[in-house]
Amino acid sequence: MTVVAIDGPAGAGKSTVARLVADEIGVPYLDTGAMYRCVALAVLRRGVSHGDVDEIASIAESVEISLHADTVLLDGQDVSTEIRTSEVGAVVSIIAAMTPVRNSMRSQQQKWIADHGGGVVEGRDIGTVVLPHADVKIFLTASAQERAARRVQQSGGDLAQVAKEIEGRDHLDSTRQDSPLQPASDAVHVDTTGLSISEVVASIVAIVHKKQEIKNV
Repeated sequence: MTVVAIDGPAGAGKSTVARLVADEIGVPYLDTGAMYRCVALAVLRRGVSHGDVDEIASIAESVEISLHADTVLLDGQDVSTEIRTSEVGAVVSIIAAMTPVRNSMRSQQQKWIADHGGGVVEGRDIGTVVLPHADVKIFLTASAQERAARRVQQSGGDLAQVAKEIEGRDHLDSTRQDSPLQPASDAVHVDTTGLSISEVVASIVAIVHKKQEIKNV
């Protein structure tokens, strides 16, 4: 089965695009962002300080995260909606930058691929760290203004404030010590600015099919 890694900054449309690409090529899909959001939610629920790396690392190791087509379970409870709240969004980038947390999540992500035999996996270090030998690597991006506008359309909020939050997340992701956000050297860059979701999906599916054809020659 084909392994497709889709990386990119916040608001680039990775989750939506990755899910649709997976459907198109007939493979499972893994939303790694939901995994980090589950850890962030567990930290908030337990009232743990955002600076307590040891305790947060322990939580990341102990929580049970189960991802399904339309449902995210945290310790058996459906948290699909709760992990998308602004409260979780405000702390997830801090928690996701912690090396012990990333190590734990990477192990789970790599196990998921091994268990499924392939799939479409999206995140920020998939093609560079988690799955460096992926068959296809995509770096999905868009202008900061467009990414902010998409977030506002999807979840509401003030455009200027959302743009500021996205710029802050970009800075954290690109400057963190562990696996900073950067495209893999062999990734195909896809700029989604001005493109519809269907156009982006079609473009990536074409790249995957071309790679499959070359692989099967």
